[in-house]
Amino acid sequence: NPYILATLLFGLGLGTTITFASSHWLLAWMGLEINTLAIIPLMAQHHHPRAVEATTKYFLTQATAAAMLLFASTTNAWLTGQWDIQQMSHPFPLTLITLALALKIGLAPMHTWLPEVLQGLDLTTGLVLSTWQKLAPFALLLQIQNVNPTILVTLGLASTLVGGWGGLNQTQLRKVLAYSSIAHLGWMVLILQYSPSLTLLALLTYFVMTFSTFLVFKLNKSTSINALAISWTKAPILTSLTPLVLLSLGGLPPLTGFMPKWLILQELAKQDLAPLATLAALSALLSLYFYLRISYAMTLTMSPNNLTGVTPWRFSSPQLTLPLAIATTATISLL
Repeated sequence: NPYILATLLFGLGLGTTITFASSHWLLAWMGLEINTLAIIPLMAQHHHPRAVEATTKYFLTQATAAAMLLFASTTNAWLTGQWDIQQMSHPFPLTLITLALALKIGLAPMHTWLPEVLQGLDLTTGLVLSTWQKLAPFALLLQIQNVNPTILVTLGLASTLVGGWGGLNQTQLRKVLAYSSIAHLGWMVLILQYSPSLTLLALLTYFVMTFSTFLVFKLNKSTSINALAISWTKAPILTSLTPLVLLSLGGLPPLTGFMPKWLILQELAKQDLAPLATLAALSALLSLYFYLRISYAMTLTMSPNNLTGVTPWRFSSPQLTLPLAIATTATISLL
């Protein structure tokens, strides 16, 4: 029903906006809660057992994270008398809140729910989960001052490594995208303490790249790497561009995805964190491997061309192809 859909999407936007606009922990928590409650019916709308399972997993993790956040902020109010987000001073609630937000966005080692949940959703809802749902927790992470840098660096590095290693073994595209998401979030959190503007830049470029990747897979109607082998016959022009999108996600120059990684490594080197920058750069190679694998499956293997319908791509809907064209162009040539 379009009315219900509109209401839920409005609720999704409202929750994020409330969190953006709040300077009080209770309001921020309320925004996150509205956000979660709005996306749950969207996730379970197909009534498929797998979708319901994914929704349940998502609900439980988000509820746990929200409860942790509320507990930490009340503890902070109890210890310091402050409800203000930017006035956090006590290390205990600070650590707790950082971990709660990490659980909310799926940073390693609190990441295990993300691939499972994403695998159970259709690609459109998965796209919302990998982009829009990250905004509110990130807004809070950016506002918290004086977090112990060790925590953020540990979370970030663990995420880039887990995101790399976890994706190597997957054949399902949505799980690969989930691990890719974890790795990208790791890069963002790595630099959060030293240059928040870089975190925002990385988040923005990640959104653009993920958007085009999800739309490509949606247009192809493919959910596993095997299904990509016949995409030449479905959408030839798109298929020839997709490796560039995937390599941009992997962060190769001269594509857009290289920009945030380059700037982040430069900033880490400026902060005398050369070993950390080296580890992060090496972990990016792991991610690059599985992007290359997908590109290989999609474009460098010739499929047996015995399909009857060779031209479904001529008749694809404009409401899908226009955003796809914009996102793909941005993903390839924004550097």
